[in-house]
Order: sequence, then structure tokens, then C-alpha cells
Amino acid sequence: MAKSIAQKLKLPLISLDMGEIMGSYVGESEHNMINALMAADNMSPCVLWVDEIEKAFSGIGEEGGGGSSMTRMFGIFLTWMQEKKACIYVVATANNIDKLPPEFLRRGRFDEIFQGGFPNAHEREQILELHVKRRNHGKVPESVNLKLVAEMMPDSENYSGADIESIVKEAMKRVFVANMTEFGIARKERWNQLSTSVLRDVVDKTNSSYHSQKDKLDAMLKKLKMLDARSAS
Repeated sequence: MAKSIAQKLKLPLISLDMGEIMGSYVGESEHNMINALMAADNMSPCVLWVDEIEKAFSGIGEEGGGGSSMTRMFGIFLTWMQEKKACIYVVATANNIDKLPPEFLRRGRFDEIFQGGFPNAHEREQILELHVKRRNHGKVPESVNLKLVAEMMPDSENYSGADIESIVKEAMKRVFVANMTEFGIARKERWNQLSTSVLRDVVDKTNSSYHSQKDKLDAMLKKLKMLDARSAS
């Protein structure tokens, strides 16, 4: 999403890697943070992306050097966001919004919270097309009805983009093994292509990853609703 924003705005994308900023000496991390933010200021206009921001500031409030250092870095980052004059679009991504400090969710820091939810049928069709083309020389075989396959995955099952990719990979693997068994590499010109029926069979035998994390994801979706998060769709 951060890359798409930078592409739409036609601006350079800078990734703020908190792991690279952390130093082993007292005050080094804070100094590195200030330098990194100054570099972003000097490169403006740009998009600044902080990935998994809840992990970046996980030490806030803890006793000891690591926690206090992280708290000071957090303060530097918040002050910069509040007072920066440069034209910088800040994007932060998080897997678990519950771990974010409440200061981040205040207006004036991040102006909007977007929820990258589970794809609907139309979006599932687009994701299927992307992964099929990636593994089939940029083409969708005539034997595949992507719209039908997308509709085979009910909205209630909450298939993620990663789930859909794994379904395509498994289906392609099955087709490859079947072709090798029947024809072999020497008669590759007679190989069968990927088909709707193969994808249907894989979908029927694949549970979405939502099932293994249902309670956790439901709690996160509830929190996002409380925060009036906007859908990214």
C-alpha cells in the first residue's frame, strides 16, 4: 500500500527501518533517529514508510536502558510528525493495532486509519489474475474462469491475498505433476493447462488462514471499527 501511494503521488519512497536505527551506545539510537528524519526532510517531497510500527516502538514504558531509549525515540518521532514543515507523506503499517500507543491514533499525527481488510469477490478475481499471469507467461488460460473461482470463496471465509496466492501455487503444482506423469518433459507441447476444475478442487480442500486466528482477528476488526477505520477497498 505504501508503494502504491508513492507511485500514485509520483514521489520517492523512503523506508524508515527501526532495526537499522537502533545503536548499542547510550544516545546513539536517538542521534540516528534525528539524522534519519533530517534526511527525509532534505529529500522532500517524498513518502516516508514505517513498516510494522507497533514492533518498532514495542519497548515504550519498559524499565531499563532499552525501554527508556525507545521512549525518547518515540518522543522525537512524535514531535517531528507534529511540527515538520517539509512536504512528507507519512505512511505506517501495522499488523496489530492494539499494540500501538494511543498518541499515534490522535488526529494531527496520523490523519486517517485505513483497514486493509479481506478482499471481496471482485478483488479476489483481480488477485487470482495477478498470480495466474505471474506463473503462466503473463496470460490467463482460456480454461480458467477467474470470476467463477473467486465466487467459490465465500466472503464469510475471509480468504486473504496470501491464501489466494497459495491456492494458485498449489493448483499450478498439481497441473505440472500431472503433465510430467502423463507426458513427460519430452512431450511438453501436449501439456494440459491450468483449469477452473483444478482450482475448484484446491479451493474445496483449502481453509483460509482466518480460521486459525479467528479470535485474534475478530478482536482486531472490532478495535478498528471502534476507531472508525476506513476500508482501503
